[in-house]
Amino acid sequence: MSLETQLKSTANLDTPAVLLEYQKDWIGIRAPLKVGEKSRRIGLTWAEAADNVLVASSEKKAGGQTVYYLGYNQDMTVEYIQACAMWARAYNYAAEEIEEGIWPDSDPDKHIKTYTIGFPSGHRIVALTSRPSNLRGRQGVVVIDEAAFHQDLAELLKAALALLIWGGEVHVISTHDGTENAFNELINDIRAGKRKGALFRCPFREAVDDGLYQRVCLRKGIEYREEEEAAWVQDVYDFYGDASEEELDCVPSQGGGAFLSLALVEQRSNREVPVLRLAYPQGYEVQEEHIRLADSLEWCEENLLPLLNAIPLDVQSFYGMDFGRSGDLSVIWPLVKEQNLRKRTPFVVELRNVPFKQQFQIKCYIISRLPNFLKGADDARGNGSQLSEDTAIEFGFNRIERVMLTEGWYRDNMPLFKAALEDDTFYDIPADKDVVSDVRAFRVVKGVARIPEKRTNEKGEKSGPKRHGDAGIAAVLADYASRQDVEIFEFHRVPPSGSHDRTVQTGGGWRSNKGIW
Repeated sequence: MSLETQLKSTANLDTPAVLLEYQKDWIGIRAPLKVGEKSRRIGLTWAEAADNVLVASSEKKAGGQTVYYLGYNQDMTVEYIQACAMWARAYNYAAEEIEEGIWPDSDPDKHIKTYTIGFPSGHRIVALTSRPSNLRGRQGVVVIDEAAFHQDLAELLKAALALLIWGGEVHVISTHDGTENAFNELINDIRAGKRKGALFRCPFREAVDDGLYQRVCLRKGIEYREEEEAAWVQDVYDFYGDASEEELDCVPSQGGGAFLSLALVEQRSNREVPVLRLAYPQGYEVQEEHIRLADSLEWCEENLLPLLNAIPLDVQSFYGMDFGRSGDLSVIWPLVKEQNLRKRTPFVVELRNVPFKQQFQIKCYIISRLPNFLKGADDARGNGSQLSEDTAIEFGFNRIERVMLTEGWYRDNMPLFKAALEDDTFYDIPADKDVVSDVRAFRVVKGVARIPEKRTNEKGEKSGPKRHGDAGIAAVLADYASRQDVEIFEFHRVPPSGSHDRTVQTGGGWRSNKGIW
């Protein structure tokens, strides 16, 4: 019987749901390894206990297993086992009383104190202290609570994950304790695809949105008033003070450092990869459009065409573009995926003060000549939205992804980009001072690697045109595009049959209803 069915059968229809939505979401994740980063005091361990009782009380053929709970101190261990006993009574399950026991330890001068609840299924819930050796020879579900605060989490995880071989599960729950903590590293490894696992995240305000304060009022026997909720939330944040981001918002502390080391970026750089820079003077946009388009086409033919023709025809192609018009640069970063799945940069294009139509012209010139082009990703914020939309109309919305660079997007994709550099699957970054600086411009801000607000200069901090990590963003977008699912269409070119053809090849490039590129 499911947890939801059990709860409905033990609750009066006039009472609110026993579990809040985020608690149900956590229980609903069924994976060999699941990791929850959470705010303090939102009742996630309480919800975990509800699920653990169902698992331990079930027969083996119904998926039942013994549950081993590891807290980092005795108080939280006792609190957990008492919650399990409460849930067993709520389900009206036959269960033994909480039994305190002693397990032998590998060190004869020490012992392991345990708390156990047995069920007629033959399975148990065992709460014990945090030592990797405690899990040797065990089989079942392992719950590691407040994992970031365990003395040797890395070794504990190593012991726990061994249980997965025979069908066990590992549930890791914790608030954060710094960016260098093994708990945060585990989360980043899962985000980067280095380790399989399911992630769950619940900051304090999201828990409040799901009804946490209403549950507090119910528990205290006071009437819920919506106008008092904001004051209660503010009081909680005031209580934690400077630690509130880590304790409540799931943001590991001690951030702010460079996300990518200079040594790593330089190892993936190549002096042979060119950076093509096109800059126009202020006021250039007032010239007649046909003259400007002719200028850009000439620049493309002289600079881009030889590089595009040099790309092998048996690769798959992608690109990422960070948009800028007058302040920041526009950077187009092509990427080709080779037979061995490594992703190489053939060249990078930087555009400064280039009018919109010419940017579109240059961009289309590149995309239409990339061999086996599959996917592109654009920075679609602000004015970049129009250029990205025009590109999607031209090449297909299924192939051009319009990306909003939110904190969540950075959180999900920066670990994958870093992993690609570390694994040497993303390489040939131009060995160019400004490009390398842009790639290294990502800083850990509130636990997430992103480009900070402050801009840098090309020629030092006191002079030169401004940069804002533009090439770095384009590189990450290109890597992102290369990881997306794409639809591949096979076709054979049909020779032009007349003036009604929409697109024909000309000596000056490809001519369509939008001009020449």
